[in-house]
Amino acid sequence: MTLTTATVRSGRKAPRGGRKDGRRRDGATWFLVLPALIPILILSVGPLLYGIALAFTDAQSGRTRSTQWIGVLNFQDLLHDTLFWDSFRIGLLWAVGVTVPQFVLALGLALLLDANLRMRWLARALAIIPWAMPEVVVGIMWRLVYNPDAGILNETIRDLGLGDGRDWLTGLATALPAVIVVGVWAGMPQTTVALLAGLQNTPHELHEAAALDGAGAWRRFRTVTWPAIRPVALAISALNFIWNFNSFALVYVLTSGGPGGRTRLPMLFAYEEAFRYGQFGYAAAMGCVMVAVISVLLAFYLVGRLRGGEDA
Repeated sequence: MTLTTATVRSGRKAPRGGRKDGRRRDGATWFLVLPALIPILILSVGPLLYGIALAFTDAQSGRTRSTQWIGVLNFQDLLHDTLFWDSFRIGLLWAVGVTVPQFVLALGLALLLDANLRMRWLARALAIIPWAMPEVVVGIMWRLVYNPDAGILNETIRDLGLGDGRDWLTGLATALPAVIVVGVWAGMPQTTVALLAGLQNTPHELHEAAALDGAGAWRRFRTVTWPAIRPVALAISALNFIWNFNSFALVYVLTSGGPGGRTRLPMLFAYEEAFRYGQFGYAAAMGCVMVAVISVLLAFYLVGRLRGGEDA
């Protein structure tokens, strides 16, 4: 019987030495965590709090301009800014239009890569190539693909006799779909890797038992595969939606928000307000609205996960 157990059973208080040891362990834990915590506080939490404070001021570019506290005036202006809400609508269309096809295609690719095929290692290596390319490089490459005069897409259309091609990135009807295609292609690798990891953690005995019971491929997927990868699928889909909604570099390189604002995502709109027109306070208010929306979506996701865990 240990000293602590004997003390508890006898109804006496534990010696103070145990408390000191616990405090020492807590202090050692904080000492080990601080090297990782300090950069987060300086580079993430600090700028976030500064941006929130900036949203309540009339901060503008220029050294000689004084900054005044204006309260919620920036947010009141945002409520009547149709250009911002148009960019918000475009951002939602972009996020959904990229996230959904990205998940469907990545799931199919993950199922294919999980199968026992020859040269599977090469297919897996090729599948993650877009992940290794910076977004700026991806944007420049796809601008060459969409080039109206010498792009491979229009050249293929002409060779097949389907027409003379078109200017995909400057057409009002084609700019957003063309950018969505690039977003799906660029974001598939990480979704594929996450789903493939979930598939490989599924016990093969369950598939074998379902096959012996006469279950077909679709039924095995619905009753065995999907329940096993569902947590991974929900997590990666939520993260993809957030990443896509906050996209900047890829769309900026491809279209810079044009034509006519058809691809102006909220991050692009805030960037223009801050660094083209010098309205730092107004742009910070836009950022606060976007952070609030993402936080609400994350809260719904976390609540759903927690409820799912309790039901399980």
